[in-house]
Amino acid sequence: MAIDRKKLILEAATKSFSLFGYKATTMDQVAKIANVGKGTIYTFYTNKEELFKEIGNRLIEEMKYEAEQVMNPELSFYENLHRTVYRLLEFRQEHQLSMKLLEEEREIGTPAVQELVKEMEGAIVSYIKNKLQSAIEKGYIVECDPEITAFVMLKLYLALIYDWEKNHAPLEKEKIASLFDLYLFQGLSAR
Repeated sequence: MAIDRKKLILEAATKSFSLFGYKATTMDQVAKIANVGKGTIYTFYTNKEELFKEIGNRLIEEMKYEAEQVMNPELSFYENLHRTVYRLLEFRQEHQLSMKLLEEEREIGTPAVQELVKEMEGAIVSYIKNKLQSAIEKGYIVECDPEITAFVMLKLYLALIYDWEKNHAPLEKEKIASLFDLYLFQGLSAR
């Protein structure tokens, strides 16, 4: 049985980036973890940046897959949207590589990591935007700018999950869903 060296390299690089971050990972480390010669890595990838980019693209694809898994055609658009966004944020929080990259972005500000985090956020916004566009076309929600609305939804979730917890007890998933419904779908109007 042939060894898939590219797969070994991707797994080793993911492990190294997860443990040490982008900045501290070297091609020597990746080669050692993969148990291949450093030259073998260069047969597949020109440099660390290219390797990191492929891992980032795979991470984004994994996030999209996770989002699709929580969709339930028997639930309302609102319930599915909440489940999807919440799952994407859960994934970011529980995935070791994602956590390490968010930490590195915050603490060091490595440009390659900032770019990947930006791409991850862009992928989430794009995913939500597509769901909103579909809901507008089906008449489930009023006409709005789906990209701006997707951005606001993501930022509201981030604020309720991460920022709120800096000074308060974490909110339950159901409480976040009810606040999301109140602020975005019902509005605060007393009409």
